[in-house]
Amino acid sequence: MTETLEASSLAIDDATADRLFRTARTVTTFAESEVTDEQLAAVYDLIKWGPTMMNTSPLRVLVVRTPEARQRLVANAPEGNQERIAKAPVTLVLASDPDFHERLDVLVPHIPGAREMFAGDAEARAEAARTSALLQAGYLIVGLRAAGLAAGPMHGNYDGIDAEFFAENGWKSFLVVNVSSADGADTTRPRAPRLNFDDVAQVV
Repeated sequence: MTETLEASSLAIDDATADRLFRTARTVTTFAESEVTDEQLAAVYDLIKWGPTMMNTSPLRVLVVRTPEARQRLVANAPEGNQERIAKAPVTLVLASDPDFHERLDVLVPHIPGAREMFAGDAEARAEAARTSALLQAGYLIVGLRAAGLAAGPMHGNYDGIDAEFFAENGWKSFLVVNVSSADGADTTRPRAPRLNFDDVAQVV
């Protein structure tokens, strides 16, 4: 029944659904091929259209490439994630920008005074920034898959990352994502099961 519903109720074909969700896997090993800035920019140009609260678009991305920057990031990662970060072709640090309101005159010109609505409440800005940035992180992972890449999201030591990389701009990191060619995104474990719609949904 589930397979029939998937096939008949989606507006995309099975190959696309497989690439984005069903057969896509978290990166645990890495292909030799380069992940370019042009690929990452193309992914962002796609996922930036995903909705956020009032179009605030608070996601910020640190692209870690150089050996020096990679070692600084490894030093602020849990021990179990350090080797993966060290070996990845490129690693993204995803962060929210609590000062997103500074760009609202451009992002929401249809709401006069939007910037001033947030200017005096740093706590509300931080919460709004994190919530919408988390949404954008989900879009980003799917966008990487749409570009033929694979993502390996993991935790970092965020206080350390913020002090090391974001002391000047005030961004707040919340996720570390290794990125590789999909050809290198195999896994040694069988795919874990997922919950069904009936397990997670309540219809009222």
